[in-house]
Amino acid sequence: MTKQVDVIVIGGGPAGTAMASGLKAQGKSVLIVENDLWGGTCPNRGCDPKKILLSAVEARRHAQNLAGHGLTGVPTIDWPALMATKRGYTDQIPSGTLNGLKAQKIDTMHGQAYFRADGELTVDGEVVAATDYVIATGQRPSILPITGHEYFATSTDFLDLDTMPSRVTFVGGGYVGFELATIARSAGAEVHLIHHNQRPLKAFDPALVKVLMQNLTQQGVTFDLDVDLNKITQQADGLHLTDDHGFDLTTDLVVCSAGRVPNVDHLGLANVGVSYGRHGVQVNDHLQTANPHIYAIGDVSDTPVPKLTPLAGYEARYLVGELTQAGAPISYPVVPTEVYAEPKLAQVGMTATQAAKSDKYQVHELDMTHWFTYYRLQTPQALAKVIVDQQSGLVVGASFLSEIADELINYVALLIDKQVTLAELQKLVLAYPTPASDLQYLY
Repeated sequence: MTKQVDVIVIGGGPAGTAMASGLKAQGKSVLIVENDLWGGTCPNRGCDPKKILLSAVEARRHAQNLAGHGLTGVPTIDWPALMATKRGYTDQIPSGTLNGLKAQKIDTMHGQAYFRADGELTVDGEVVAATDYVIATGQRPSILPITGHEYFATSTDFLDLDTMPSRVTFVGGGYVGFELATIARSAGAEVHLIHHNQRPLKAFDPALVKVLMQNLTQQGVTFDLDVDLNKITQQADGLHLTDDHGFDLTTDLVVCSAGRVPNVDHLGLANVGVSYGRHGVQVNDHLQTANPHIYAIGDVSDTPVPKLTPLAGYEARYLVGELTQAGAPISYPVVPTEVYAEPKLAQVGMTATQAAKSDKYQVHELDMTHWFTYYRLQTPQALAKVIVDQQSGLVVGASFLSEIADELINYVALLIDKQVTLAELQKLVLAYPTPASDLQYLY
């Protein structure tokens, strides 16, 4: 007898589990299907383990900054011990996620979901059915289709290394490449980052990206720009990376950090009229696909926002409401994005490049290096670009480069989303001295 529920959620990551929990709380019968690790990419092999590894990088960096200013000596990273700490967290995620779902009395299945026909889904061949379906299968690291691509490791492999190789190379200048290069270099590896043109981190302010690269170069990361890698060969002295113009680099580990691709290949979406492309499953502003009973959320959906874990949860909460009582189209708040390098690069809202197209906005370029917040930490550099609407006086965008950029960007996201003017901000009393107490000087 075919199992029938109100909603089947495909994908047991942050988007899928939030969706299943929300629907269950609304009295819906739910089945959630996962074909890999319960909990998904973020806690198992993404943001969370990366931040655990970065904790040691940050501590080492703080010690370097304060050497001669109250501290002596700089600690070294004990990679096996750091990895053991990471695994102490990640190893419990799959079972903990599954147990959490079961505790809510949410039905679960482990296997590959496949749409055989409209209204008919199989999980490893077993037929299940629902009124509505939600695709939340996320993304995976892409692999460049070059000669010797089988030698590529991925971010998943890097985040579970038993030992740090002497020479590590990253191919692709997106945020993953910058973040993992920062970790590898701090852990003592000789690090190269290869990018196919002159503009890595293209979504971020180019001037601040340039300064970030200068900082990483000083730390020992080598940037190989305008290199269109086309071959990897295994030789006695290591992996040789080459292009057609004389580039030849030998490394011990090569990580493909050239973006991610949606997990849609094995779902049988063509059988149910669902369209998708390289950016994911195509949805309307109600997160609904071309098939009115199939939806997509999180990293797998083709939406006009970054692929971030908080947005997966945001979309899940919206869609729970839609499947309970249909309402307005989804509307997104401003979304902060960041690169966890050393220093950190973060931005939210309008960029300086966008602001330059209109005389309506003023761009404040701030060197905050000698502000007390950064002086006490002996931060080598702290820069900002803040965009202000000259008529309303509201902050509408900002970019930060500093060791606390990730903290500051969240405060500014609140200022933008809640439309807080300088006068309104100054009616608040914020703890001093803190990054929050600096906010009034950004306007």
